[in-house]
Amino acid sequence: MSTYFPSGKDLAGKRKWFVVDAAGQTVGHLASEVASILSGKRNPAWTPFMDMGDHVIVINARRAVLKGAKAEQKMYRRHTLYPGGLRETTAAEMFAKTPDRVITLAVQGMLPKNKLGKAMAKKLKVYADGEHRHSAQRPQAYELTPRYESKPNQAKPNQD
Repeated sequence: MSTYFPSGKDLAGKRKWFVVDAAGQTVGHLASEVASILSGKRNPAWTPFMDMGDHVIVINARRAVLKGAKAEQKMYRRHTLYPGGLRETTAAEMFAKTPDRVITLAVQGMLPKNKLGKAMAKKLKVYADGEHRHSAQRPQAYELTPRYESKPNQAKPNQD
């Protein structure tokens, strides 16, 4: 009996499309879940050096949430490649102008930094509002797993 090993031919045409609603979700939790789908880690035949992931459409990026003081303290930096060309933008400013870019950068930061990661990132589509143009692919709704739900303090029983 031989071990199953996936090939590129096996994946052709079998990638699924998922729609994730970002409304009310924290950016970090959303990005980690989406990166997991894009890399294919939810696929039982996952292989670290192959792009096994599915396509993801993120809608309502404008309604995602940054927890704590990240909106004012988190900085996005880029350089124009000219002397003195460092440009800095806070997360609040970036969210106001291009909320889809905040989600995209968060997801790309959780993917591999090589050709494989770039191929995975191409399967991500982010939209600021609730509408997308990929209805022809018949995407399935994807519910995010709940993150550390707060539980009320429970009284400890007496140990007499």
